[in-house]
Amino acid sequence: MKQKEKTAIILGATGLSGGLLLQLLLADDKYSKIKLFSRSSVGFSHPKLIEYIVDLFEIEAYKADFIGDEVFCCIGTTKSKTPDKDLYKKIDYGIPVASAKLAKENNIETFMVISALGADAKSSVFYNKVKGEMQDTVLELKIRNTYILQPSLIGGDRSEKRTGEWLFKQVMKVVGFLLIGSLKKYRTIEPETIAKAMLWLAYNEYSDTVIESDEIKKIAK
Repeated sequence: MKQKEKTAIILGATGLSGGLLLQLLLADDKYSKIKLFSRSSVGFSHPKLIEYIVDLFEIEAYKADFIGDEVFCCIGTTKSKTPDKDLYKKIDYGIPVASAKLAKENNIETFMVISALGADAKSSVFYNKVKGEMQDTVLELKIRNTYILQPSLIGGDRSEKRTGEWLFKQVMKVVGFLLIGSLKKYRTIEPETIAKAMLWLAYNEYSDTVIESDEIKKIAK
């Protein structure tokens, strides 16, 4: 009996991790459709690829098209890129929560979202607090297979300039090996690792819902 071909939904496919996940899904024979919901095109075509160029702040308007087997939410911004706190929250809280609600309404049983290590709704740090509030709201929806990935600093080369982030990455290249035991999770993680872990989670149930950086690396292997 032929296995049902799957449809994946990605938000944030123009980013580092999302773009690498897209390539993995396009190469996977078990997926027949990859739906992208983005503000801009990824810039290439593929027989499996369906692009919806939309206002992600109004994602609810696309409920009829938001149909698939898994949702991979790779949306995120940074303090330097989005200094306005209201806009930051609309992106890092609003978009993941709205897409999770659509997944719930459309009976999509798997929802994954990239958060950040240190996310905590009770944090006094605004950015960690927003991520934590997003996580809590997503978990309240009780989607059957919910996975919240909490990577540490993500490696790789970005198109936009992030001077502080670049400097920290250089430091981590030198001292990262010193982070052992419970500190191991703070080592830099590559975007390829996150993408591989997300694909693995699409096929396998995992005991933890919130998955920290060191666990992401284990899953990706």
